[in-house]
Amino acid sequence: MKSGIHPKYHEITVVMTDGTSFKTRTTWGKPGDTMNLDIDPKTHPAWVGGQRKLTDAGQLSRFNKRFKGMTFPGGTA
Repeated sequence: MKSGIHPKYHEITVVMTDGTSFKTRTTWGKPGDTMNLDIDPKTHPAWVGGQRKLTDAGQLSRFNKRFKGMTFPGGTA
């Protein structure tokens, strides 16, 4: 391994959204820095099984509402 070309690898503290924390090694920041997460596996729908609900504000609903009653040549609506 060449010397002087790799980033420094050190320990930081990661703080989750619920306030819990853990130490990890990374190249991010400086030794002893703290990384505060805005989204983590305890709150993000991809990990907690949340489901995105379809509402009237969805793209397809907005399209249908905008062009409701529009007729096309040939008589199909």
